[in-house]
Amino acid sequence: MLSKLLRAAVLGAVSVLATSPLAHGAFAAARDYRFELTGARPAGPGRTDVSVRLLRVSDSKPVPDAVIFQMKADMAPAGMPTMTGSVIGQDGHHPGVYRFLVETGMAGSWALTLSAKVQGEAETVRTTLTFNAGR
Repeated sequence: MLSKLLRAAVLGAVSVLATSPLAHGAFAAARDYRFELTGARPAGPGRTDVSVRLLRVSDSKPVPDAVIFQMKADMAPAGMPTMTGSVIGQDGHHPGVYRFLVETGMAGSWALTLSAKVQGEAETVRTTLTFNAGR
């Protein structure tokens, strides 16, 4: 009798775990977010103001308050990966929009590489976006 009750309890616990959100990936992964370029415009000689939006893929809603901890710019899209520019984070004007001042010493195609942490998520969201810098 006791073994039947124990077996029923174990089966019940397994059933609950199998149908819980944890078993079906309720926690989001880095692939559940995406950055998109919203603009790149001249910000003075050799400088470009770049804006990007971080979105949750499932509902396309902006993700505010992410911590962007790695920023890099280079001209790899133009075949010059050693041509780099410094990147300075700026205040965004809208929730989920992140702005950067990129030192683009020359016109052409540039890559902006970002790494970000979204609150409550364990994985790092990474992207590389291409933009054009004018003269």
